[in-house]
Amino acid sequence: MTIHHEGDMPYIMSDLREGIHMMRNAAPDMWQAWANFLDAALAPVDLDQKTKEFVALGMSITAQCKYCVGIHVQKCLDAGASDKEIIAVCQVAMAMGGSTAMTYVAEVHKALELYHEKQERID
Repeated sequence: MTIHHEGDMPYIMSDLREGIHMMRNAAPDMWQAWANFLDAALAPVDLDQKTKEFVALGMSITAQCKYCVGIHVQKCLDAGASDKEIIAVCQVAMAMGGSTAMTYVAEVHKALELYHEKQERID
């Protein structure tokens, strides 16, 4: 049995699932409106799904959001992205976000390991 620590991606994604579950139960109408908004914003209109997820991942890195990084690495992979393409997104995020964005590349690495090795899902 693997013991996960607070900063580990499995812990982060589990924490996120619990927060989502809480919001779905406590405010279902608001949650549905939020989910509809996200679905519309990320729909493959004008840009394909993979491109939109690349943008979301780059912004997640520069915004320094571990939860968002975990979600969007998974969604990039689901959209057919390769690790090489995800690393290219990291490069652009580092160029735009500097050293602080570079530190969040560690979160991308953790998420890639999680999804490749265990095929864990946040759904």
